[in-house]
Amino acid sequence: MRIVFLLLAIWGAIHPMYYFITWFQAEGWDIMAMVDAWHVNAATSGLVWDLTIAAVSLTVWILYEAIRNKNWLSLVAIPATFCIGVSCGLPLYLYLRDRIVYAKDKHRVRV
Repeated sequence: MRIVFLLLAIWGAIHPMYYFITWFQAEGWDIMAMVDAWHVNAATSGLVWDLTIAAVSLTVWILYEAIRNKNWLSLVAIPATFCIGVSCGLPLYLYLRDRIVYAKDKHRVRV
């Protein structure tokens, strides 16, 4: 499953970024204009809040498990979540978490 999660993280980084870059090239490199576009109607605002709540929930989960399992590398999924999106951050975290959770010996982490 690790390879599947890694491939999903890569896809989750590349695919949404294509649309963000396309939008920035067409509309200008103004982040506030993009935020305004996210709230153009109730449907898009709902989607933004849905993803925001998912991102915050994922962050809490990552922090809890990183502290509990001392899996500090998994913390890189937090900036991936907020800088790229949940579509990258969640599968990246599952990829990084898999090496700890499913390790035969909890003192030796798989690479």
